[in-house]
Amino acid sequence: MGRDTIADIITSIRNADLNRKGTVRIASTRINENIVKILLGEGFLENVRKHRENNKYFLILTLRHRRNKKEPYRTVLNLKRISRPGLRIYSNYQRIPRILGGMGIVILSTSRGIMTDREARLEGIGGEILCYIW
Repeated sequence: MGRDTIADIITSIRNADLNRKGTVRIASTRINENIVKILLGEGFLENVRKHRENNKYFLILTLRHRRNKKEPYRTVLNLKRISRPGLRIYSNYQRIPRILGGMGIVILSTSRGIMTDREARLEGIGGEILCYIW
């Protein structure tokens, strides 16, 4: 059995957000770095830094939280894994779903790398739908 690293980072970020943790430590792979770069660019994360420990690299993610403590806590991030090792979901560029009418993002793995749904529509390429974020 292989490990599903994308599901691992999504679960780690979701759990840290629900428990109001400020940082998350995940393993550094090329796929994880590309997904984190998209999350940072879209404003879902505040900061990312690479950390080396015993010849292994980790990514330290700083989550963006709501600052007002008087209101009840609401999660900022909602993440959902779509394509998984047991069931791959593919889409062409015309049928890529829109999350919340374009407010959320879809992360795709395409032949030109990992990108958001907006970039894939502009380039006219489809691919494997990795996850939804809103």
